[in-house]
Amino acid sequence: MRLLFVGDVVGRAGRDVFTREIPRLRERWRLDCVIVNGENAAGGFGLTEAICDEFLAAGADGVTLGNHAWDQREALVFIDRQPRLVRPANFNRGTPGRGATLIDLPSGHRVLLVNLIGRVFMGLARDPFAAAEREIEACPLGRGCDAVIVDFHAEASSEKQAMGWFLDGRASLVVGTHTHAPTADHRILPGGTGFMTDVGMTGDYQSVIGMEKEEPLRRFLESTPGARFEPAQGPATLCGVAVETGADGKATRIAPVRLGGALSEAVPDFW
Repeated sequence: MRLLFVGDVVGRAGRDVFTREIPRLRERWRLDCVIVNGENAAGGFGLTEAICDEFLAAGADGVTLGNHAWDQREALVFIDRQPRLVRPANFNRGTPGRGATLIDLPSGHRVLLVNLIGRVFMGLARDPFAAAEREIEACPLGRGCDAVIVDFHAEASSEKQAMGWFLDGRASLVVGTHTHAPTADHRILPGGTGFMTDVGMTGDYQSVIGMEKEEPLRRFLESTPGARFEPAQGPATLCGVAVETGADGKATRIAPVRLGGALSEAVPDFW
C-alpha cells in the first residue's frame, strides 16, 4: 500500500495548500490512503465540520486531532457523526468521539487509524501506551487490518520515540505531530514500522509555529499577555511522510514530503 500522512494543517494557508496538492498527489503517486492532522485548521485553533468535510472531499481518508481538539466547540457534537475523524484515544472516559477508527478504502484495504496524545509537558491525559496497546490488540496488523497508522500528538521527542519502539512491528507507521517542525529522522525501525519523530506542519513557515511572528515575539520579549495569535497567511509548505508497505502491512520504504512555501522540496524517489 501507498500511504501519505500530512502534518498539522495551520489556518487558511495550510488548508489551501492541502486542498490544492492532495488531489494531484493522489493521482500522481497512486496513493491508497491519505491521513491529515487537522487540529489547527480553523484559524489555528481546532477544527470545524465544514473544514473536516473539506479535507475529506480533497482526498483525505481520515483526520486526526490533538490538544486543540475542542477549541471549536462544535467539534464536541459533530465528531460523533463523522467516523473518519478521531481524537486522542487516551482522553478521559466520557469524552465524545473515538480514539481509533477502521477505514475501508476503495482499494479494498482496511486501515486502522489511531490517535494518541502525550503526557510530557502536555497536561492531563491517560497513559498513551496502554491506549495504543488496547486499540492495536483489538485490531492487529495483518489480521484485523492491512495497515496501522498511529498519530502521536506529543511535545517531547523522547516520548514520541519511545512510542515508536513500543509499537515496532505492530504498526505500519508511527508519526509524531504537534511541534510544527519536521525532523530529519524518518526511518524504518527493525521490526518494520515506519517512524518520524515529528512530521512538521502544513502552513506558512515564515512564522512562529504557523502564527504571525509579531505577537509571539512580543510575548517572549515582554512576558505579558496580549492579542490573540493569528495564523500566518504567506505561501505554505505541505509537510508529510510517505510510506510504502508490503503484503504484511509493514513499511518497506519511507520518505519525507515537503512541497511549496519556504522549505526545501522533498518528494519520494520511489514513486
